[in-house]
Amino acid sequence: MCDLHDQHEHESMTPNGQTLSRRRIMQLLGAAGVTTAVLTAEADPVMAASADPTEAAYEAPEGLAEDSPAKTAALDWIESHTDRITGLNAEIWENAELSLREWKSSIAEARFLEQAGFDVKFGTAGFPTAFTATFSYGMGGPVLGFSGEYDALPGLSQHKGVGHHDPREYIHDPFAPGYGPGHGCGHSALGTAAASAAAAVAQAAKQHKLPVTVKFFGSTAEETLIGKTYAVSEGVYEGLDAFLDWHPSTSNATGWGSTTAMTAVTFTFLGVAGHGGTPLGNKSALDAAVMMATMSEFLREENLAPSGRLHWVINNGGEIPNVTPEIAEISYYVREGSPARVQVLLDKVIAVSEAAAKASQTTVRHRVTSACWNQLPSKSFAELLHANMKQLGPPEFTDEAHQLAKELQESLGLPQKGMHAEIAELTAPNPVFMGGGSTDVADISWNVPTVSMGAALAPIGTKMHTWSTAACAAAAPGQAAVVAAAKYLAATAVDLLTQPARLKAIKDEFAERTRDVEWKTALPDGYEPPMYEPPEWFLKKTGQQWPPENITWPPKRVVSQEKLSSLGPELAPQK
Repeated sequence: MCDLHDQHEHESMTPNGQTLSRRRIMQLLGAAGVTTAVLTAEADPVMAASADPTEAAYEAPEGLAEDSPAKTAALDWIESHTDRITGLNAEIWENAELSLREWKSSIAEARFLEQAGFDVKFGTAGFPTAFTATFSYGMGGPVLGFSGEYDALPGLSQHKGVGHHDPREYIHDPFAPGYGPGHGCGHSALGTAAASAAAAVAQAAKQHKLPVTVKFFGSTAEETLIGKTYAVSEGVYEGLDAFLDWHPSTSNATGWGSTTAMTAVTFTFLGVAGHGGTPLGNKSALDAAVMMATMSEFLREENLAPSGRLHWVINNGGEIPNVTPEIAEISYYVREGSPARVQVLLDKVIAVSEAAAKASQTTVRHRVTSACWNQLPSKSFAELLHANMKQLGPPEFTDEAHQLAKELQESLGLPQKGMHAEIAELTAPNPVFMGGGSTDVADISWNVPTVSMGAALAPIGTKMHTWSTAACAAAAPGQAAVVAAAKYLAATAVDLLTQPARLKAIKDEFAERTRDVEWKTALPDGYEPPMYEPPEWFLKKTGQQWPPENITWPPKRVVSQEKLSSLGPELAPQK
């Protein structure tokens, strides 16, 4: 990057072709809250390492993806096992299990890898539904990691292949109707494609005598960003040479932009219960949570940069209006461009909680449930992956897939464009970081060179975390995407085996980017990850004991010991 004090006007292009001067870019960065100062390693080394010096008039290099007998073997394995691959995706989709409780889904994915010759061990980092599957051939080869997830989201139940909102599981509660869980982020396909790619690379390496160790990490609770962040802090991903990741998307694309760092925090307010008809002296914990939610909204204008995100949900607000809620909980996701910027915003949110507690005469405590860094980019890795995506072409969407996509788009009031049936061009990241989503893969990326890509599973214009994505995940669009994603990952991994120079370049870039940064988990000292006690059949089938050594079980109870509010001296009777 040019010296920030240079007065010359260097020009670059935005993705839409607009010319920006260097001075204008700096102005925009300031407007986004990402000032010129934070681009220096002294001010924020994490953002400096994540920044991209590439000229915007960028053209992707050609010829990086090379044909080889091993790559052909990997791709052929995927083609010959398409029914098993799409069947696994459908099975996990049917299970639709929530974070930390993916009992059937984790076993299904582990069984798939065992049948491909992997050694499977459950209980990674103490999580019952996390597992590590390992395949080794020869001596001295690189160690390649693949990322698998299989958790669903609450409230996103949807019938497969239906183009309008039609929950598969409806909760008939007269006071609180709702929907069951569903794969509204496509993790049924995510874990399946990654496992398929890992298996394909293992078979190709064995067939063509390429030394390698392939490690597949079955990760729990991605939707709450707990599984990988904690596992990284426990050293689970040490010793890898490269890590390959993908996520369902509305397009087929890769790149080397960053993500937002994030801290998830839950605030618990404790008050005093009482009859709603005689409320004097009661202390409503729900009042405190509502006040906190309201006050935190006032942070947006003067304390929340466009690169930040702040969202919340009251996940415990009482059961019935006639009982003043004695306990209430409100959970926040606090996102920003780096862990340091998250901490500044988090401190302000904590201050709001203390003000709400004081105003409501309740007490408050908070606990961090998860925290992750922003993702460290890898330009050279993205270029190799993109070259393989271009060489293999887009997913093979059928007429049925496009028809479902158009029905969903019509139902959502979107242009009926169908599925994204091309490979997006590789472009330089936007010079202004404007925030976005978070991923627990990010912490892995600071410990091993990591690449991520998206394959179109949902229709153009739609979003993840929706019932419409759940409709697609194991229907025609998702079944095409899962096969394509497996091929993209497998082909890229094989290139790392057959082209050692590519792997070296990726590792060299990683070393340069992390030169001034020492990764340290953003999780607080003494952190214990949340867990659910597994059913006995699951423990027996996976050979585990409960509880694991790294948590306290049962967890400490949260019980209010607050006293009723004083109303002052009693009033004398009127005469």
